Parts: sequence; structure tokens; C-alpha cells
Amino acid sequence: MLSVIIPTEGVEQTAVATLAALVPGAAAGIIKEVLLVDGTRNGVIERVADVAGCRFIGYEGTSQGAALAAGALQARSPWLMFLPAGAVLDTGWIEETTQFIQAVAASGRDRAAVFRYARSPYADTGFRDFVRSVARKLVGPLGDQGLLIARDHYDRIGGHPPQARRSEARLLRRLGRSSRTLLRSRIVMVG
Repeated sequence: MLSVIIPTEGVEQTAVATLAALVPGAAAGIIKEVLLVDGTRNGVIERVADVAGCRFIGYEGTSQGAALAAGALQARSPWLMFLPAGAVLDTGWIEETTQFIQAVAASGRDRAAVFRYARSPYADTGFRDFVRSVARKLVGPLGDQGLLIARDHYDRIGGHPPQARRSEARLLRRLGRSSRTLLRSRIVMVG
């Protein structure tokens, strides 16, 4: 049903945390494939993908947008879920994601969804966290909240601009508030 695209930066710990949180979705049959996208060429993520049964996608470039675009290009499912490495989803995400996909299919309207951000209780808080919290309230969701979108819709709006800075934010702005849903399921960043 959906392809999960996880851009990594060659760090095993954050990739493994996200993969572990996705296991119930794979067991439930909602996840068709997981793509680990990495451009570091250090071999770490390639080994993680091999052990976990994921697809490894190497890409050229240094931007997050290039990684996301490379993953989307290789994905085979009609729905795409973009998650940052280190993202752990609440247990209710499977049912809510399934309901969202069914509702969008039944309505015939283009919609995308982001997860509700929750700070890890173990994270050090600082001024940066405060600024990001204010930005979420003023601007809307940020790239670390994940994205669930139909492939057709993603392609129609132009996908992630590969060379742009903050390509996730640009894509979320193009979606606009009216075609974006904030899911109840939370996403927590670890690592």
C-alpha cells in the first residue's frame, strides 16, 4: 500500500530506531517497501538495509531534497511516506494511516497528512526547541513531522526540489493548509 522513504546521513542508530517502529506496519501489510536513502558512501546504511530487508538507494548530492527526490523516484507504491531518520511513530499510526488513505480515495480530493510532533521526554531542551515550537505554531508543520501523500499528488505538485534548501518546508508550503491534514498520531524524534 505504501512506500516509506527514510533519508539517512550514514548514522546507523537513528535509522534502526525508525525501522524498529515500522515493523508493526510491515506485519499489518500496510508497508510494501522501505527505502533507506543515503549519500555518504560509508557502507553503514547499506548494511542496515541488507540486514533489515529494506532497499538501499544511493544518491548524488548533499541536500535533503536530493535524497527525498531520489527515494520517491525509486518507490513503487501508490502512497509515499517520508520519515526522517530517528522518527518513531505512535502505536496508533497504522489504523489512522489506513483510514486516511481510504478517506482520500473515497473523496477523490488530493490531500496529504503530517504527524503531530511530540518532543522526546529524554531530549535536552534549549532555545532551538523553543524556536521550532513557535515556528510550528506560526508557519505550520516542519519537515521532521513526516509526510504521507499519494504518489500522483506528489508528482502533480512537483515533489521535493532536489537542489533547494529546506525542500521539505517548500513542499509543505506548496501543499497549503487546505490540502494538509494533521493526524492524531504523534511522531517523536530520537537520537
